[in-house]
Amino acid sequence: MPELPASVRLSLWTTHAWATGGSVEDAVRLAMQDVDHVSGDLGRLSLWHELGEQALLVALPAAGDLTAMPGASAEALGAAASEGECVYVAGLGGMLVPRFSTFGHEHRGGLDTGTRVDWAAYDADPVPRHRVEALEASQLERHLREELADATRSLEAVGGQPFSGGAARELADASLGGRWGLPAGLPGRAARVIALAGTVGAVVDVALAAGDGSLTAAAAMARNTVLRRLQRAADRALADATNAACAVVAGWRPG
Repeated sequence: MPELPASVRLSLWTTHAWATGGSVEDAVRLAMQDVDHVSGDLGRLSLWHELGEQALLVALPAAGDLTAMPGASAEALGAAASEGECVYVAGLGGMLVPRFSTFGHEHRGGLDTGTRVDWAAYDADPVPRHRVEALEASQLERHLREELADATRSLEAVGGQPFSGGAARELADASLGGRWGLPAGLPGRAARVIALAGTVGAVVDVALAAGDGSLTAAAAMARNTVLRRLQRAADRALADATNAACAVVAGWRPG
């Protein structure tokens, strides 16, 4: 199964550690199990908690879509949009943006490579907590399923093969609430939306990369437009469901 964005995993595992008294170092390790080297300004996680922060929130921005981001400098917003993700705290204000790269060397057997993530800290404005407390997993799930149904109808009208052959099974599995290696104790509805949104995003990524050679140029362009709209809907649902889960884990609202 594909991995959720690193910022989503860091948000959930760190909030869980803050709530349970767990180790932040363990939270980072558990969130980044697929990464070979993690570095950067992760000391902010302990500092923020010592200063009273209870939830590490996530945003999944894109160029031209920064609506869910906290206020920050153009440099910070640009870095987050370029990577497509970041984490932030609501009370004090502050943000961490990952930068992904690969490293390695050649040897007789071939090329030995690894993945590294460097987290850079930026100043950011505080965010009103009620914005996060108001997120309802049931509404997020309903809206995402409506977006998925609309996209499927549009893709069928365009013609060709909308998704990969295994997409139906993957989406069905996600609807059962796949765990994706998440911490225990997450509210069930939010965890189900996280699984569904993550699966939709992964399925769309495959569909965009594969293309559909049976379509005309105009139909292919229409297909890509529908897929990218669905991709943004999945990203927004994923970030909102993650933040809704963190609000419960942090004790901001009942589960």
